[in-house]
Amino acid sequence: MGNPRIPGESAGFARIFHATHNDPFGFLGPHAVDGGVIVRAFLPDAERAFVVAPDGAPLAAMESCGKGGFTALLPAPAGTETPYRLRLSAGEDTWEIDDPYRFPAVLGDLDRHLMAEGRHRRLFDKLGAHPAVVEGIAGVTFAVWAPNARRVSVVGDFNAWDGRRHPMRLHPGCGVWEIFLPGVTEGAVYKFELLGPNGKLLPLKADPLAFACETPPHTASRVIRRGVYAWGDAAWMARRKDANAFDAPMAIYEAHLGSWQRCPEEGNRYLTYREMAERLVPYVRDLGFTHIELLPVNEYPFDGSWGYQPIGLFAPTSRFGGPDDFRAFVDACHAAGIGVILDWVPGHFPDDAHGLAMFDGTHLYEHADPRQGRHMDWGTLIYNFGRAEVCNFLIANALFWLEDFHIDGLRVDAVASMLYLNYSRKDGQWIPNAFGGHENLEAIAFLKRLNEVVYEEHPGAFTVAEESTAWPMVSRPTYLGGLGFGFKWNMGWMHDTLRYISKDPVHRAYHHNDLTFGLLYAYHENFVLPLSHDEVVHGKGSLIGRMPGDHWQKFANLRAYFAFMWTHPGKKLLFMGGEFAQLSEWDHDKSLDWHLDTDPLHAGVRAVVRDLNALYRRTPALFTADFEPAGFAWIDSCNPEQSVLAYLRRDPKSGAVAVVVINFTPVVRETYRVGVPAPGFYVEAINTDSALYGGGNVGNGGGVAAAATPAHGQPCSVVVTLPPLAALILTPGSADGS
Repeated sequence: MGNPRIPGESAGFARIFHATHNDPFGFLGPHAVDGGVIVRAFLPDAERAFVVAPDGAPLAAMESCGKGGFTALLPAPAGTETPYRLRLSAGEDTWEIDDPYRFPAVLGDLDRHLMAEGRHRRLFDKLGAHPAVVEGIAGVTFAVWAPNARRVSVVGDFNAWDGRRHPMRLHPGCGVWEIFLPGVTEGAVYKFELLGPNGKLLPLKADPLAFACETPPHTASRVIRRGVYAWGDAAWMARRKDANAFDAPMAIYEAHLGSWQRCPEEGNRYLTYREMAERLVPYVRDLGFTHIELLPVNEYPFDGSWGYQPIGLFAPTSRFGGPDDFRAFVDACHAAGIGVILDWVPGHFPDDAHGLAMFDGTHLYEHADPRQGRHMDWGTLIYNFGRAEVCNFLIANALFWLEDFHIDGLRVDAVASMLYLNYSRKDGQWIPNAFGGHENLEAIAFLKRLNEVVYEEHPGAFTVAEESTAWPMVSRPTYLGGLGFGFKWNMGWMHDTLRYISKDPVHRAYHHNDLTFGLLYAYHENFVLPLSHDEVVHGKGSLIGRMPGDHWQKFANLRAYFAFMWTHPGKKLLFMGGEFAQLSEWDHDKSLDWHLDTDPLHAGVRAVVRDLNALYRRTPALFTADFEPAGFAWIDSCNPEQSVLAYLRRDPKSGAVAVVVINFTPVVRETYRVGVPAPGFYVEAINTDSALYGGGNVGNGGGVAAAATPAHGQPCSVVVTLPPLAALILTPGSADGS
């Protein structure tokens, strides 16, 4: 029976019971009426209910309206607020709760204004689930953007996953629904239940701003408290701007955390983030890499996507532990002097029912037209970059990783797919822009804004574009007309040089241009030279498997190729396993082949990578002018008949040089004259044919003296023995090694 003083009471409770009420705060909770304050509550577990004061003193018995509805009239002077709790009983059980519908709105006016404009950079402080204390009561605030939904409820293990119990308050100006739920604690599991604009119930949705998630295949979000981890990397954060600078050495070890190493003795389980801190970090430090790049660690449902189809953009995947465990991993990297780069995916997302697809019953995050909204290659959905709130969501996510997890760099995946409306599409499968072109003007504006905000908010961090076309000025500032990235992967260099090194040496004379062509455009961008995971999957085999020749020659080729890469202008990136010549193609479901450690040739490749990194880091000529023509000069690029390259790397500030000579044939070349810029002794700093690396130990006894005999346009020259399929790196020094 309803309260006769309030017309429409029964109808209101009927809408609550059937979960169709779109203004629950306008009905439930305390409301001033003639004669006092009426309190309404939906309490389906209660047989009896009382309104009590915070100290437990009874204020009024509540009248049942049927189907879980209860009301009570509290006498109160007009304009006053009466704090209260609800005491419930069923059978012999009695318990008390705080009424969520008596608490004020979570969002302030400025938050709502910035969200409506798509300019709230700290979206992660307001949306999502946040443990909080409101009016002295502990609980959790929940907020989610769903402007077209008729009703949104938070459901979880705290309310029997019943969408009738906690429908949320809508802020129509910004489309955000929110509620404070007293008594909910950290660790609670939850989702959102939405009624679409057509009145149909949608599949339960994970929180787009969840900070933790259940371990797949489970898909719910978890409540977790941010900001409690005690960071120990203040020294690194103070100096990382120098470590990430264009004139600093940058050798990146790319890793997939799920398959770098597993525990076969424990059911082939993953290592945890903290175990990675204990194993992976010292390993990378010993090899001399300056940065670790992680394949995406945002929560993702499908292992086979390697993280490139993320759903929980604000949550480190729970496969390896919780958010603080991931922070501990980053902290360990920084303590070891290693920067952390994340692969970040703003170009597309999967269409799993619990994710962003049709989030509020409309194409909220994605374009509605499949010619703009669905990737042909991956079957995934494309963000609507023309919507300010969507761009805000993505930019806030980038800032979140840089701030909450002290990430040093974001490598943005598949940029080419964002730049072109006709990417991987045939005629008729795409829509031209407003000027009739194929450029995605909205995505371009988003990428520029992303980079501007990242460098403004976190000047010590950087961004990297995986961009596979000739789009100009990717790594140039936006004020000069560029996209604003710090670096760009040099996909052309990778394709050309892998094509060359895979040729039998007898044919290499006809492909010499594959090695030299990259220097024609080497300074158009700030390039990273990538030998990434993409080169060891989908039937391509391993790096060592692509080398020609017999078993010994394969390893010799790879060692020489690495020396070419480490001395070529551009920062370096090598995918895990390449450093010890993994034989098999990468498999994300198992560990790398660590048993190869005992093989001298595999150990030799790792040794040459370690020594290349050590030489690279201590030799400014190899890194200070990566992006300036002054940092490189050909000595001899025109010897295709013998497949020999010779060049200089230079530090323009100090004048220091390194001389590189590489023989890409299995022929020993004795008395080979190479021009050098100055007289003196040149130390054989690296010889990839050294017996230490599994080579034949053909060389020059530790170094050679330059004679005043001009060669190759240089005033002096050295005469060296060139080992087969090997590289020499010579640096000025003395015969005693000093």
